[in-house]
Amino acid sequence: MNRRTLPAWLLAGALTTAAAPCAAAQTTYPAGPIRMLSGSPPGAPSDIIARSLAEQLAGAFDQTVTVENRPGAGLNLAPAEMLRSRPDGHVLLVGADTVVTVNPLVYKKLSFDARRDMVPVSMVATFNQVLVCHPGLKVAHARQLVELAGQKRLTYASGGNGTPGHLAGAMFLRATGADIQHVAYRGPSPALTDVLGGQVDCGWLAGPTVLPHVKTGKLTALAVSTAVRSPSLPDVPTLAQATGVADLDATFKQYVWVHKDTPPAAVAALERTIAQAMKHPAVKARLTELDMVTAGTSSAEARAMLKTDTARWEPIVQSLGLQLD
Repeated sequence: MNRRTLPAWLLAGALTTAAAPCAAAQTTYPAGPIRMLSGSPPGAPSDIIARSLAEQLAGAFDQTVTVENRPGAGLNLAPAEMLRSRPDGHVLLVGADTVVTVNPLVYKKLSFDARRDMVPVSMVATFNQVLVCHPGLKVAHARQLVELAGQKRLTYASGGNGTPGHLAGAMFLRATGADIQHVAYRGPSPALTDVLGGQVDCGWLAGPTVLPHVKTGKLTALAVSTAVRSPSLPDVPTLAQATGVADLDATFKQYVWVHKDTPPAAVAALERTIAQAMKHPAVKARLTELDMVTAGTSSAEARAMLKTDTARWEPIVQSLGLQLD
């Protein structure tokens, strides 16, 4: 394989190193305001992370940093907009790993190739999905839910086809053999509304989305998708514990991406500054409170994680037979 055929997100580290001697000749980054695009609505993990980062980057760079939400279309609207912008590092994408690991397998008519056209600057946080049910269903454990699904038609909601909630739900169903109908919504907010209202029996939704309602008893949490229990929900079993199937892990990650043609000096400046921002006590406290774990990796580490997670999710996505426009 020659250099021209390698995906941009695998080449980025080499390009950054090769271009380092020329960095001094480039315009100082940033040269103006920065826009951060989130593919999720306000209150979702990528939105929370983007707003936490924006405050830190604004101070570090002495520039205005704004957050703009572009939810919908399976998280594809925000990357499409970022890739239409000038590739100078002043428009960033904050979003879930599924934009790269899953969406290229599911959406066949995208105007961009996320794996080719985007470079990850950093993996900034991990987050989970929580299996929650309406209290009226009267199930306290995942195995009770599986048994009930054998007796009556049940449904579970997610924020859309191919989203983390859908994937966690698919992993749960494959592990247990349960038959629970997936209901795809246009984002987590309407999905949450219908689970709270009892129109849908259960939901696989992000921790920050459901945590307040679990704590007030409006939802019953049956499992978290990660390999370890959530500090925010210590009494709720992991996916592996809830199903009795070892090694089940549906941990999801949040990344910051830029256009593949962004100058290496800008990528390097962002990588350093984001790593420092994710260590800030206020950022760590905010994300921990909302059931996320902060990171702040290098670009090279982020690329390796995306490669591993793409291989992990591909057989599950193929088993779902998802093909969307």
